[in-house]
Amino acid sequence: MRFSLRQIEVFRAVMLTGSIKGASSLLFTSQPALSRIVAHTELTLGLKLFNRVKGKLVPTPDAEALFQEVDQCYQHLLRIDDFARGLASGPSGMLNLACSPALSRGVIASAITRFIKRYPNIQVNYHLTMLNSMAQDVISNKVDLAISVLPIDHPNLKVMPFMEGCMVCVVPRGHALARKKSVDIADIAQYPLIAHHPGIPFGQLVATAIKQAGVDHRASVYIHQTDTACALVRAGAGVAIIDQFTAESMGWPDVQVVPLTDPIPLFPSIVRSAFDTGKSHADKFIDVLTKE
Repeated sequence: MRFSLRQIEVFRAVMLTGSIKGASSLLFTSQPALSRIVAHTELTLGLKLFNRVKGKLVPTPDAEALFQEVDQCYQHLLRIDDFARGLASGPSGMLNLACSPALSRGVIASAITRFIKRYPNIQVNYHLTMLNSMAQDVISNKVDLAISVLPIDHPNLKVMPFMEGCMVCVVPRGHALARKKSVDIADIAQYPLIAHHPGIPFGQLVATAIKQAGVDHRASVYIHQTDTACALVRAGAGVAIIDQFTAESMGWPDVQVVPLTDPIPLFPSIVRSAFDTGKSHADKFIDVLTKE
């Protein structure tokens, strides 16, 4: 290479300081050594880089043009140095993560906290998504992995349940049902019911439970977001059947949680593409999620 990295470093130092003496202080190198490098650089490149004027080096137009390229190269070298330092201090990069809203406040918020403490150089790009769009997010590589509150059935996905949960009944504090250790569908049917729309997975689970119980009961209000159900319960609009994960993360003193006598199970799952190359940080997050 006609223009070595050492020559680039010396040339840049002279351009920045305007003299061999200044470059010597900047690079902690003797002035004669730097003078020889500058002279050799001009010789190998076949360019006049500096004019000597009253003890100073005045850059030629060729030197000014060359410096623009050199400085860009040097900034890139600094980025490489930063990257190497980052590798020495641990993994770096980005983890793209999606999650069901039901798991976002408790389970996944806790896992993300542990993850960023263990891997401070990995940035997490995190968003919530509904089950009906989660499969597409994963398959299209919009996210590296997703955490769903229910298993997803798709031929191009790898789905692994990692914990269990259930649906619960939430009622206003002091409600008659709050005095019971558990409630069944017949108990709930005595009161206005706030339920997820039967067109979404939570709604389908509740509708199936009502049908299996042989109870003729229709919801007074259909909702699409669990937070909305909780707000309606707080307002006294009725009682609701929601996932335990949202219920546990609410922290609302005016709402009570009552278990169901006949549990409606939930199986939160890790969702990855069947074509996953393993090049992301997904495995690290799964390890934090499942082993701590």
